[in-house]
Amino acid sequence: MRGRWRAGLVSAILVGASLALPVASSAGSAGLTAAPAGTRAMWLWGDQPAVEVVDWADRQSVSEIFVHVSPAVLTNGDLARLQDMKERADAAGVKLRALGGDPAWVTDHAAALEWLDAVLTTGIFTGIHLDVEPYLTLGWAENLEGTAASYLALLDKVRAGTTLPIEADVPFWYGEHRIKGRNFADEVLRRVNAVTVMSYRDSGTGPNSIVAVSQDWLARGRTVGKRVRLGAETDRLADCPQCTFAEEGATRLQEELAEVDAATRRTAAFAGIAVHRYGSWRALAE
Repeated sequence: MRGRWRAGLVSAILVGASLALPVASSAGSAGLTAAPAGTRAMWLWGDQPAVEVVDWADRQSVSEIFVHVSPAVLTNGDLARLQDMKERADAAGVKLRALGGDPAWVTDHAAALEWLDAVLTTGIFTGIHLDVEPYLTLGWAENLEGTAASYLALLDKVRAGTTLPIEADVPFWYGEHRIKGRNFADEVLRRVNAVTVMSYRDSGTGPNSIVAVSQDWLARGRTVGKRVRLGAETDRLADCPQCTFAEEGATRLQEELAEVDAATRRTAAFAGIAVHRYGSWRALAE
């Protein structure tokens, strides 16, 4: 999530890109109910010891960890740590999702699929969590049509390469844009099982809050029967201090996330809240 705060700052107009329509299920909102209050996930980008990470997850009632996996996981010596993490996570009832993403993957699909193959070979993970942000590439400004189409094609290929559920990190503003008459947010949703919205704000409810900026995705998710998780930031962001709880601290974070839970209790697509990221979350002052 290298450009995560830019999700609230980037604005672009997407125009006609060729789309290959995927064969994706669209069950509508039937059967969806809002996640229970306190449903939490977190991103783990570092290589902290498994015992430390899973203990923190358990104490914070985190039920899913998005664990960054290197493309070289099978050869770089990190496999043992991840295997240890799985054993501990299983005992704690915590799910591990493989986290991967590089802006270069927007066009270098082969690299993304090699990463996917490495992830699947480990046998550790119960899902795929993609953090690929096409608006961080030069192509977003120079060849927007081709870049948007290539990103959607990447999602198609990843989906074809695994039976594991796929969740994608998305900025809240994708729904503002259309490609050949089709909404870009809808096209992303068609290709994944769920999304995590980079709804980075330092208030849970009210104007310009986590809930406020996520309404479009929550409505789209409800319509097509796809889960929508909301994100909260804890890293320090000089470019966007209103996007993070780094200054507000841990107590305020918990209070505001509880407000999000309360405000979304009747929102069928709501899948809980993911906190970015383990290292900075743990370091928050009270």
